[in-house]
Amino acid sequence: MKRKPSTEATSAWIRLMRVQSRVLDCVEQDLKKAGFPPLAWYDALLELSRAPSGELRPVELERQMLIPQYSTSRLIDRLVDEGLASRRECKIDKRGQFVEITEAGRELQKRMWGAYSAAIEKHVGSKLSDADAVKLSTLLDRLGCSCGEMKLPPVANVSESTPSR
Repeated sequence: MKRKPSTEATSAWIRLMRVQSRVLDCVEQDLKKAGFPPLAWYDALLELSRAPSGELRPVELERQMLIPQYSTSRLIDRLVDEGLASRRECKIDKRGQFVEITEAGRELQKRMWGAYSAAIEKHVGSKLSDADAVKLSTLLDRLGCSCGEMKLPPVANVSESTPSR
């Protein structure tokens, strides 16, 4: 029989899930108060802007996003409708398509970063010392490695001018 999680591990799991949900809700509210669309829009635009050619297949976009996105196609539709992204047919595979960020999408993503970075500072940075943040990141990295997922790229410092997560 496999080992069951300890009470401590179960408690850590519950706290992790609750904190993740609460912090995301707070960040979403801060973006909304600042007049911006949901965090998923920022996340999608960031991933498109990071892609070497500014475009990704929808499945690649979904895989890269930090936020669980069960309705990527609807998100893409909204970005396209708002002129923040465009679709184009794949020349090699006529059934496939690419989603490409537009200049308006790049601009919105950059503007959103101001409110998003302030929310990160308000809900995370102001509550942890830099040393605590490093410790927490190290612990979370240990959890992520067992999932068989690729490692996330390093996160840029909030004070940098390049928008990041």
